[in-house]
Amino acid sequence: MQMIRTIPVKEILTASSRTQLKDKFDQRTQQLDQECRQLSFEQKKLERKPGIAKQDVERRFSKEINRRKDQLRWLEYQRQQLDTLPDGSELETDEVEALVTVEEGDHWAEVTQEQQILIKDGKVIRAR
Repeated sequence: MQMIRTIPVKEILTASSRTQLKDKFDQRTQQLDQECRQLSFEQKKLERKPGIAKQDVERRFSKEINRRKDQLRWLEYQRQQLDTLPDGSELETDEVEALVTVEEGDHWAEVTQEQQILIKDGKVIRAR
């Protein structure tokens, strides 16, 4: 049997990776901000249409806007961590899903054991 697992990806901070991560965080922040503005525009446009309940439109759009605002808060937290952590520290930057095969007789503790991928300067240095 196979199951899907989420595995965190951690970046070991160096001077060059710190710069790359700041750029990545800035780009993602701009993208999320643009998406929030676009969703607000679409919400107002739909609210003006006759025959559409404003409460339904507001509920649907506010859910999506709040999800993006949560991502913006997470990016801000990661940015603060990036500024405070010294070089050589590990910063969780992403998550990936992996397919794990489970067979009869496998030790459950080994299957559910915490796994992670470590990256340094754009190269995978350890998958543990």
